[in-house]
Amino acid sequence: MPTQRTDQYAFQQATRVAGLGIVLLLAVGLLLLVMGRAVGSTAMVHASILPFVGVGAWTLLAIVSHQQRLAALEAMEAEELATGRGATTVFDSERAGDAMVAARRLGWMNRVLLPAGSLAIAAALALSGAWTLRYMAAVSSDAAPASGVDLPPEFSAGAAAGWQMAVGVALALVTFIFARFAAGMAKQPAWQNLRAGACMTVASSLALLAVAVGLVAEAFGQVAVLRGMVQAIGVGEIALAAEVVLNFILALYRPRRVGEAPRAAFDSRVLSLVAAPDSIVRSINEAVNYQFGFDITSSWGYQLLLRSVAWLVALGAVVLVALSCIVVVPPGQQAVRLRGGAMVGDVYEGTVMLKWPWPIETASVHDVARIRSLVLGPKPMRIGAVNAWDGDQNRDPDRFPYLVAAPAVPGVVEDDLGDGVAAPEDPTAQVVAQRFALVDADIVMNYRVAPGGLLDWMAFASDARYRRAGMDVRERLLRDVAMREVTSHLATQPMDAVLSPRGDSLGRALRERIQGAFDRIAAGVEVVAVQVPVLRPPVGEGSGMFEEISIDVQNARKVREEAERMSRAGSAALAGSPEAAAQVAAAVRAVDAAERAHGEGSPEAVAARQEAERMIMESRGAASGLISAARARRWQIVMGAAGDAAAVLGQAPSYRAAPELYKQFRTMQVLGRALAGVRVKYVLGESVADRTDLDIVMKQAESGLNLADYLDRKEPAPAGGNQ
Repeated sequence: MPTQRTDQYAFQQATRVAGLGIVLLLAVGLLLLVMGRAVGSTAMVHASILPFVGVGAWTLLAIVSHQQRLAALEAMEAEELATGRGATTVFDSERAGDAMVAARRLGWMNRVLLPAGSLAIAAALALSGAWTLRYMAAVSSDAAPASGVDLPPEFSAGAAAGWQMAVGVALALVTFIFARFAAGMAKQPAWQNLRAGACMTVASSLALLAVAVGLVAEAFGQVAVLRGMVQAIGVGEIALAAEVVLNFILALYRPRRVGEAPRAAFDSRVLSLVAAPDSIVRSINEAVNYQFGFDITSSWGYQLLLRSVAWLVALGAVVLVALSCIVVVPPGQQAVRLRGGAMVGDVYEGTVMLKWPWPIETASVHDVARIRSLVLGPKPMRIGAVNAWDGDQNRDPDRFPYLVAAPAVPGVVEDDLGDGVAAPEDPTAQVVAQRFALVDADIVMNYRVAPGGLLDWMAFASDARYRRAGMDVRERLLRDVAMREVTSHLATQPMDAVLSPRGDSLGRALRERIQGAFDRIAAGVEVVAVQVPVLRPPVGEGSGMFEEISIDVQNARKVREEAERMSRAGSAALAGSPEAAAQVAAAVRAVDAAERAHGEGSPEAVAARQEAERMIMESRGAASGLISAARARRWQIVMGAAGDAAAVLGQAPSYRAAPELYKQFRTMQVLGRALAGVRVKYVLGESVADRTDLDIVMKQAESGLNLADYLDRKEPAPAGGNQ
């Protein structure tokens, strides 16, 4: 009877401790979740999952402990009835087992509820760990923005780091003390189930301690340590889930003793060592004694070492504080001292910097020689093996094109619109010149901290990174300023000059403009280069037409250069050189203007004409030769006419001496010249046979080679003679 009563109270005490564990871990989880959301701490939000899982474990233990108490009360009542009434009660019959309702329910909990609850806890731990690792992999991947997958909220250490460290260390200490208390109670057989709750509580304590260590490293500038601690929490959750599943499988094949209470699957053997570190010390002492072959742990040296542990820990803390006073700044990096968030002293580079110990002063070290890249746009374009301007793979709704000026209006069009004179007030010309077009481009700015500009760099903006923001505050401001200058510059450039820049003119112009903007706001930034890896027209039905722009430009340039060549060749042929041709054309236009103004015979027109002729003759071109040939022909005609006149005047005395005879003589001369080439001659005239004798000799020119002259001719025989 006394033993059963003690067991009843023991189970009641176990139920109370389990309830206290529920309240404690629920409060810890809520505090971590609310504080993590309030200050923007990703680590605290992820660390709050383990306490909530521990609440489920303590709830199972509270239910089982309460049922154990009911079963103990039921057994005590059955024993009292059996003692008072002999063997006449149902508890002493063959159906005694069916009458023990609380015991049967306890057996069902041990067989079904605890294993099922353990598997549920393992699933919760596995899902939480997988989510944490997936989250950290997503926020740490540099290729995630280009893959088109939406990113989760960006990892952030949050504000109020001091309060986070204080709360984390305090909660870790409280949960460890409670876990140690529960593990100490679990040494009693009636309270052995509390060891499983102590394991889940110490897991929460370890997670809080990891977050606190990461925050301390964050304060020292080691930003990657906190990320590693969060990843370690995820790995630990998955490892703990695997151990729970392994314990469940091993429990199926482990032989059980009669009356032995089963051990919960989430009772971790690894975490139980952390919850009860005295067992670790005992194990270490036994291992040391076994290695040396005698009880060395009882020696004075070993006991002295154990008594001096506190002093050694204090010495280590002093050394750490002393080391925090020394900061080595390597070449290529610069550092300043921060006291209460304010910069103190000068800038240190390539030297040893001395400061007050942490947390009085901290050091802010910056890699000023590192070249940083910043994409001026939503996200880079996905480039495949073939980047066609009109391809469907380039249709991205999240990309926005840049606004540029319309292509430059050719001079011929300007002449037609403005009658050869630039007229800004012409409405038609203004409409053509004020049109805009669109281009799609990826613009990447490479920059670094300017030499001697670290103080401006730090005073320009904070490097805090907010949730759901892929960049810190400084990068966002730099990108906004650079985007403003890029859009302003491109809006003033014609489309053909943007799509076909000459060399690095576009990147150089953008770099100079962005650098000027940064200098005006004292950002402490040196723009190293502005690169444009992708430049194309906006995706649409007309984007394919721009692929022929280079061919059209080359054809237009070919036609223009051919026309210029022909013009220069023609000018050189006519006037000796294109420059002389231009001067001659100006002189001819001056002649036309003088004739229209003063008349063709005016002295001004004559002087202008003479000046034009002089310039043409001095050019020694085709025009000069044509004028010289005309002058020679004129003198030939004049001299021929003068010779004919002199010949006529020379024959005048002969005519006056015998006019009739002169006429007949000249007539015969004319007939002789006219009939010299005629084979058949006819003489027409009056019948003057009585007074005129005509002696005509008909001759025909023979060829040089006449075979008939070399043949023998037979003379005709006389009449009546012999042949």
